[in-house]
Amino acid sequence: MEMSVAAAAAVHALVDRRETVATAESLTGGLVAATIVEIPGVSAVYRGGFVVYATDLKARLAGVPQELLDERGPVDGDVAAALAQGVRERCGADWGLATTGVAGPDPQDGKPVGLVYVAVADRAGATVRELKLDGNREAVRTESVTAVLQLLTDSLRALPARL
Repeated sequence: MEMSVAAAAAVHALVDRRETVATAESLTGGLVAATIVEIPGVSAVYRGGFVVYATDLKARLAGVPQELLDERGPVDGDVAAALAQGVRERCGADWGLATTGVAGPDPQDGKPVGLVYVAVADRAGATVRELKLDGNREAVRTESVTAVLQLLTDSLRALPARL
């Protein structure tokens, strides 16, 4: 699925449900937000977000526990979950999205290029997917955006709308 198709599906589902979303991005550097805001009608559902590329900003802005970052580093499933939950809470959104991983060209902290974690959080908790992506930096980033938007759409389908 292409990024813009995934974004349109997610945005339209949120509009139908009258729910909101916020984003916390590391390796995607704002590409999730930029892809979402290309969809007409998005102002009804997109609250905003953080580009927390530096590890210390993951804690300071998005609320990831410093102990978790110290123990596991920024490329970790629990860090992705904490990013999604933190941005959801801090932006006052129904849903939080997060991306963290290694886009390349070089490994980071012993983690291979293409290892990415995407997460979606709602009021009940977070769902994380581990991705092992091939390709260059652009391909890894693009596939990460599509994956987190698809995870949001899957989560929306699985959870009844709020009353």
